Amino acid sequence: MAKTVADVMTPNPISVTPDTVLKDAIQLMADNHVGGLPVITADNDLVGILSESDLMWQTTGIDMPAYIMLLDSVIYLKNPTQYNQELHKALGQLVKDVMTDHVVTITPDQSLREAAHLMHDKKVRRLPVVDAAKQVVGILTRGDIVREMANSYT
Repeated sequence: MAKTVADVMTPNPISVTPDTVLKDAIQLMADNHVGGLPVITADNDLVGILSESDLMWQTTGIDMPAYIMLLDSVIYLKNPTQYNQELHKALGQLVKDVMTDHVVTITPDQSLREAAHLMHDKKVRRLPVVDAAKQVVGILTRGDIVREMANSYT
């Protein structure tokens, strides 16, 4: 019988709130050897995910957008809105400042095959697992799927 997400996921994952201080969230990730954390409200509603990729802005900083001056006017060669978003992430002090707020999720009853397709298609490394009420009940990572594959060969 095909395995479901519920069979392989990590239940009750470590999570943070949007108002968690970023350095505390980073320490939590390092101490627990995880690459991402669901961001939930006090009511356990999923509002985002904090991943290693989100944190890279803190270290790498941002590049000023290319521009040219013409008749005392500044003409940006790239969209300055993107620069503003990147600047906000680079200077963020709370989880809500840097988290990704468009989260791809999955339900516990879906198959591992569906989860793998979703991760591949959406280019994500982890999927928060939510129940019918959209409450976080677990998390599924690529590593979880690979470990399950290894177990099936033994």
